[in-house]
Amino acid sequence: MNQISRLPPAIDPPQPARRRRGAKPGVFGVLDIGTTKLVCLIARIEHDGEARVLGFGWQRARGIKGGSIVDLEETEGAIRAAVGQAEEMADTRLNSVVVNLSCGQPESRHQNIQWGIGGRPVTEADLRAILNEGRRRSAEDGRETVHAFPLGFMVDATPGANDPRGMICDTLTARLHLVDAAQASLRNLGACLMRCDLEVDELVSAPFAAGLATLVEDEKQLGATVIDMGGGTTSFAVFAEGHLLHTAQLPVGGWHVTNDLARLLSTPVAHAERLKTLHGGVLGAPEDEREWLPVPMVGEEDDHIARIPRAMVVGIIRPRLEETFELIRDRLDSAGMSQEMGRRVVLTGGASQLVGARELAARVLDRQVRLGRPHAVRGLPETAQGPAFAAPLGLLAWCGGEGRPLIDLLPGLDRPPGVFRRLVHWLRDRA
Repeated sequence: MNQISRLPPAIDPPQPARRRRGAKPGVFGVLDIGTTKLVCLIARIEHDGEARVLGFGWQRARGIKGGSIVDLEETEGAIRAAVGQAEEMADTRLNSVVVNLSCGQPESRHQNIQWGIGGRPVTEADLRAILNEGRRRSAEDGRETVHAFPLGFMVDATPGANDPRGMICDTLTARLHLVDAAQASLRNLGACLMRCDLEVDELVSAPFAAGLATLVEDEKQLGATVIDMGGGTTSFAVFAEGHLLHTAQLPVGGWHVTNDLARLLSTPVAHAERLKTLHGGVLGAPEDEREWLPVPMVGEEDDHIARIPRAMVVGIIRPRLEETFELIRDRLDSAGMSQEMGRRVVLTGGASQLVGARELAARVLDRQVRLGRPHAVRGLPETAQGPAFAAPLGLLAWCGGEGRPLIDLLPGLDRPPGVFRRLVHWLRDRA
């Protein structure tokens, strides 16, 4: 027998990944503005489509409450420090950044828009007009549209079209998911960044970014909910069939757990944070009653230290997290997302690392829950790749072209100038 016939069939070598459409060229910067920390990353997208971090800056947040800026001067100083660290490491200077959206009470809105075509082929101008109509309706309520996600089109009576360009019909119906925020808060954010000599290149929903950083592709397709537990807010995003279907934000986060401990134990906030980090959790154990923890009292001398059982710490933390997950469940039910959210929940963010948070979320939400660690990124230290950094790493994924909607990918289909560009022009005209 011919020996050659016994050889296994040749296997084609794996093809290298390609840059996604919409990926940013050259060096760019992303800025995560949170209630408790500010993170700036400077990166570039390499030939295989993956990001490489060139510079990293981190600062404790100042002048921010519940995701919104309440003190321009304090926030400006923190942003300048974080961006300066990243610029020094990357040996480059940023003029603009991609920023996460957590201010202005961001909300999801779903719209069905019918557009007359009149028996001709659908053009890019028609898609632009439909999206502009959705933005106009949001603006009537004092809101500014940050994302416009087409979830699908119906060509006359035929549903299921993802890209209807060139198709002939009388009426084109679009299902749109809009993420918007209060215009006043966005203007304050833009004004603060202008004081830092930075322009906003793009805004990206914070929980959406966290989902890009932590979900695998099957979860995005089959249905999953990402819960980003930050310092001042807890936000969540529902994914299914590869789309972002819903997002919302609650004004409660890890800082509120710290505040509960400080208030109920009459201890300084700094020590309450230490208690939460080292001994905090939501799962009780019999030995918790026998484990005594030192707790300094507010206003007392350094040697005046009380002792409390660890069970008391657990008893303070658990109700706050339980209430948070119950609020998320109620918000999802009221939005009609109980079915769309799937059976999978991914917890991420700094507060998700509390012992027992996963088990408590599974019980309250009645879903399978896993802890979401962001996908590894080149050039970034291991300490900056944990759940607390899901949002900034998700911004890198967005800049690499991941998750971009039709409006961003169609050639020649430009987005209208946003609130920040209008603000820049307004301020420059009056300078």
